[in-house]
Amino acid sequence: MYHKDMEKIKTAKQMERHLKGISNHYRTDILLLADIEKITLEGIIDSLGANTKTIGEHTRRLYQAGLLNKKYRGKFVEHTLSPYGKIFVRFLHSFQRI
Repeated sequence: MYHKDMEKIKTAKQMERHLKGISNHYRTDILLLADIEKITLEGIIDSLGANTKTIGEHTRRLYQAGLLNKKYRGKFVEHTLSPYGKIFVRFLHSFQRI
């Protein structure tokens, strides 16, 4: 879909994918943690005090939504924000201040 100025814009379905990606408090916290530094699943678990299965599922959903990147480092997986993830984190920081 294109805007009148021929700028490509996302469809409602594409936006829904990203919005569903942040629709959980753990996922929001994970994005905010990943904004600070590259973080492993173990680091996220330690920071949030949640169990491995729960955090694994939420990082998977963030990755599927295109908000997190994964980089395999031996037996660890580093998580960083994707370009879309960075946009959503800026939005989250702004929204926290309202």
